[in-house]
Amino acid sequence: MAQPEKWTLRQKIIGVLLRQARLEVGKTLKECGQVLGFSSGVVSAIEHGKRAISLPELEMLAFYLSVPLDFFLNDGNAPSGPSPEELPSEEVLMLRHRIIAALLHQARSEQGLSQKELAEMAGLSKRRLSQYEQGQTPIPLVELEAMTEALDVPLTYFLDEGIGPIGEHQQREREWRQFTELPPDVRAFVLEPVNLSYLRMAMHLSQVPADGLRNIASSLLDITL
Repeated sequence: MAQPEKWTLRQKIIGVLLRQARLEVGKTLKECGQVLGFSSGVVSAIEHGKRAISLPELEMLAFYLSVPLDFFLNDGNAPSGPSPEELPSEEVLMLRHRIIAALLHQARSEQGLSQKELAEMAGLSKRRLSQYEQGQTPIPLVELEAMTEALDVPLTYFLDEGIGPIGEHQQREREWRQFTELPPDVRAFVLEPVNLSYLRMAMHLSQVPADGLRNIASSLLDITL
């Protein structure tokens, strides 16, 4: 499948998922547009796959709609997590665009690739890639995904990992998802307040070097014997 055709299909999938998430929480096109500083028509175009959405814009909408970002990145296969708090300001969105631009430049430099080489590998023009790296233009998610493949780095390289309100929310989502994937008996044990001391002990022991654990085990054997 040619790159532009692949991007179009990906945009349509994201649009369908965005519309699904928006309708499930009862938000209007206008409300979602206000979050990003867009008109309702722009959001409608995104939902119909006619306009590309950038990673920071998708992060902001996922936060606003109380949907894990993985819901969009994994084609709808992600459980819901805790609801977010107050929506971050538009300055956060602009900052994320600049951070991703800097990370893109860093990843390309570390791979020893020129802008021309990466642009050709990702199916972009050198001029367009230059604009992305300078933070002049938000990077459409589908094109960012193409560049991650060319750079051999995961998309998580560009995610907001615990930095700022959106990153903190995403971190809590990951922790919540990991908790729900634990066996039922383990979850039940963790949720019991009386077991807190055991959990803290386990946390402490996990930081003890192997030799230290062997010494502890040896001491316990001496006591029991």
